[in-house]
Amino acid sequence: MLINQPSTITFDYAYCEKIIKHHSKSFYYAFSGLPKEKARAVYAIYAFCRIADDCVDENKKIDEQLTALDQLANELYLFSKGEEINHPLWRALRDVFNRFDMDIQPFYEQLTGQRMDIHFMMPANLSSLEVYSKYVAGSVGKMLLPIIASESQKNLHHVAENLGIAMQLTNILRDVGEDYRDKGRIYLPLEEMKRYSYHEVLLSEGSITQGFINLWEYLATRAEYLYDNFTQHIDEFDKDSRFPVLSSAYIYQGILNSVRKSGYDCFNQKNYVSAVEMAKLVARASM
Repeated sequence: MLINQPSTITFDYAYCEKIIKHHSKSFYYAFSGLPKEKARAVYAIYAFCRIADDCVDENKKIDEQLTALDQLANELYLFSKGEEINHPLWRALRDVFNRFDMDIQPFYEQLTGQRMDIHFMMPANLSSLEVYSKYVAGSVGKMLLPIIASESQKNLHHVAENLGIAMQLTNILRDVGEDYRDKGRIYLPLEEMKRYSYHEVLLSEGSITQGFINLWEYLATRAEYLYDNFTQHIDEFDKDSRFPVLSSAYIYQGILNSVRKSGYDCFNQKNYVSAVEMAKLVARASM
């Protein structure tokens, strides 16, 4: 990680903004509409999650991944004690923690999710898949909660967590072929694969059978249920945060329809929400 850069909060947040802008244009597009203080907080949280991802993605060997993750965990521990290292990420996060009623626990949960990814095991069933998704993505929803629901009197942890799980299920359903081809991983749960008579040989061939479609729709229906549950609670989020948060949920949910329109081809192409469709979804969020 970079150290000893000029210690200005403007520089620190610009460092974080560069990361989200490079790695997730859709999230940046949605959350850049927040008030400046909140948008910068989101950028810092995203940067932490991206760096946690990179501990795994940028190292090929398990021992290297664990070493990188252990270093980040130690830096988080120092941060929790108010002894953070001199780095733009941690300086930005300190400013976020000073401005908002933040909870450190979801940050540790994110690292737990990354360790689960390193020691990957094909999920036995949908319940197991959702536990994994809770750590790698539900934790992000809980990190953001003090920023986007700072005025709420209700406990929205479960709602925020469910949105993260829905988005992770969407990622999995979009990237079935890529995950198997590039990582040798099957995130589709074993019990459900057996139920719909779909097995690894078919997956390796990129076969879009009726069984695959039924399996895919079973998981997509669960994700859509979680998205719908989230939208039912949107009025409990801060008024200035509802539009960007709802926009990001609609855009991500829109990926599922993109896969459907491609004939469920999540093996040979990257499905995404087109600019035209994105504009429609953003307009829907503003209604």
